[in-house]
Amino acid sequence: MCGIFGLIACKSSLTLNETRDIVNTLFKLSETRGKESSGIAIKNLRDGTISVYKKPIRASKLIKAEDYCRFFINALESCFLEIGIAKVVATPFSLISHTRLVTNGTQQNNDNNQPVIKDGAVIVHNGIIVNTEILWEKHSILHREYEVDTEIISGLIRSLMKHGKCIQEATSIAYKEIFGSASIAMLMDNSDTLLIATNTGSLYWMKSNTNDTIIFASERYILSKFIEKNCSKIKFKKRAIQWVRPKTGYVIDLNKLIPIEFQFDQNEYPVAPEEDKKKDSIINLSGNSQISESRNCLNTSIVCNQSNISLLEYNIESINHLKRCCHCVLPETFPFIQFDESGLCNYCRNYKKIQLQGIESLKARVAPFKNSDNRPDCLVTFSGGRDSSYCIHFVKKVLGMNPIAYTYDWGMVTDLARRNQARLCGKLGIEHIIVSADIRKKRENIRKNVLAWLKKPDLGTIPLFMAGDKQYYYYANVLKKRNDLNLIIMGENYFEKTGFKTAFSGAKQSQQGFMAYHISSLNKLRMLFYYAFQFMKNTAYLNSSIFDTAGAFFSYYIVPHNYINIYTYIKWDEDQINSILIDEYDWEISPDAATTWRIGDGTVAFYNYIYYTITGFSENDTFRSNQIREGLMTREAALNKVNEENRPRYESIKWYLDTIDIDFENTIKIINSIPKLYKVEKN
Repeated sequence: MCGIFGLIACKSSLTLNETRDIVNTLFKLSETRGKESSGIAIKNLRDGTISVYKKPIRASKLIKAEDYCRFFINALESCFLEIGIAKVVATPFSLISHTRLVTNGTQQNNDNNQPVIKDGAVIVHNGIIVNTEILWEKHSILHREYEVDTEIISGLIRSLMKHGKCIQEATSIAYKEIFGSASIAMLMDNSDTLLIATNTGSLYWMKSNTNDTIIFASERYILSKFIEKNCSKIKFKKRAIQWVRPKTGYVIDLNKLIPIEFQFDQNEYPVAPEEDKKKDSIINLSGNSQISESRNCLNTSIVCNQSNISLLEYNIESINHLKRCCHCVLPETFPFIQFDESGLCNYCRNYKKIQLQGIESLKARVAPFKNSDNRPDCLVTFSGGRDSSYCIHFVKKVLGMNPIAYTYDWGMVTDLARRNQARLCGKLGIEHIIVSADIRKKRENIRKNVLAWLKKPDLGTIPLFMAGDKQYYYYANVLKKRNDLNLIIMGENYFEKTGFKTAFSGAKQSQQGFMAYHISSLNKLRMLFYYAFQFMKNTAYLNSSIFDTAGAFFSYYIVPHNYINIYTYIKWDEDQINSILIDEYDWEISPDAATTWRIGDGTVAFYNYIYYTITGFSENDTFRSNQIREGLMTREAALNKVNEENRPRYESIKWYLDTIDIDFENTIKIINSIPKLYKVEKN
């Protein structure tokens, strides 16, 4: 979810300037995992201090700030001895750092940013703990100070250590209590050690050729790229990079640079360095930079406003008068729809049933890629939604592979989706890489496009709201290469074919392809000309989001989609998938949705409200119609489901508009005033 990294140096030839260059390089490399805040803690064994500095700004800005530069020098300078014209390490030191993708606790309250100070320890954490409230209630003796979930990890470990547990056992017990994903690094005021631990495997470390420096980071790629940049005379070899396997930790002696490995489930633990009687001073030089702005935080609680709720239209009686296909549930307002004399639509007439290739074919297909040493052997795209969650489960538990999960966070991945991702990755022990976009910028681009659309509403340009997420495909290929993997696996449900979104721009979806990006070159040109015309009609679209739009088109329609889709091979069974996710992983569902589909995408409730209000259908209708065509659902059952699933989702719509800072009341009134494609029955 975030990026963590650190460094330990013990009487090395590293200079102070080189140390700062190393840290700055690692900050910049780790920033892809989180851009909403950044921080660092430095343990100086000479002064007996742990100095902490953090700000609600991205790392690339932090390292350029004058006060950060002063902090870095003041916290470390005494560890270096002047030899000739340079100062080299004379006293061991360690530092841990963090680049944050916000989940629990707004970054505008600097206490929630990391490193977190708790009970004589300073900790950084990548992941999400989903049972935080339960743990605080269970361990009422622990005093909660912040909103951030990281605090409970440190609180549990330190409490157990105070009651006589060694650091390895305390860590193991704490990990058995938490539910979710957690990769951590922790410094303590009474021990010259560094603890690193993970239940997902999202940690890597390496020791220098001269055995006097250790560096760790959240991804193998970060360390590999660091080695290539060669930013100091301290050298590392790529083959020295070690993976911290799931449910594993290391206690590293800062004076000797000896990593002591331990497993969470072992019965006896190796001897770790003893605690010091003299405690270090923990100095927080960050301050509490509380800012009132909160629209970029994903934790905004939605207060139900009855007047706002009443604005949302649900024209079910009028919509039920629409002519629909006699076989599926698509209405007469669906683009390019035609009915024959019997009332059967052209989409049903031309539909070709999915021919599954079978699980044995799938096992044979992935067999050449499997690693026998339990190291990662494939990349699985992981939105946190229902089908990708089941895909992660299936790849790990049924296919017996060791995937790296990948998420592209463009600012509309909901907290619910992130919590579900943490549930699966934590329980399955799967490394999770999140490529974090500049979320503030992405949301500002969404805002500009929604405001432009509201000036001149048009059904064909609604996909511009989602342009920012399509780089998902591009980064999947990038991560495959970065992690030396040869296989990408996705869980794209063929029933989700939503070609009507591009069809409103005049681009017909191919009958040969199952997904929305399966359109001909001619239809891609039609779409481009349509958008060019709309941009000329409405110049408000000519804003900073234009680059996102261009990148989205390239990533979605041009970049090769070379991957295995598990639903090409196995039957998609909604009841079975829901049962496994909820029963085995305590998978969370949305309280305002009648379905488990698309509940992790913050844009869905808004654009489906537009489609349904104006046209009388949404992507729920296309989804259920495809199930009918496959013989998985009766038409009567589908009609009942879409009537319920198309009810406006107030909380989700409100969250979306608040997040992009657009007024709810004015927006809904504009949408409601758009001429409908059906006749509205008056009461």
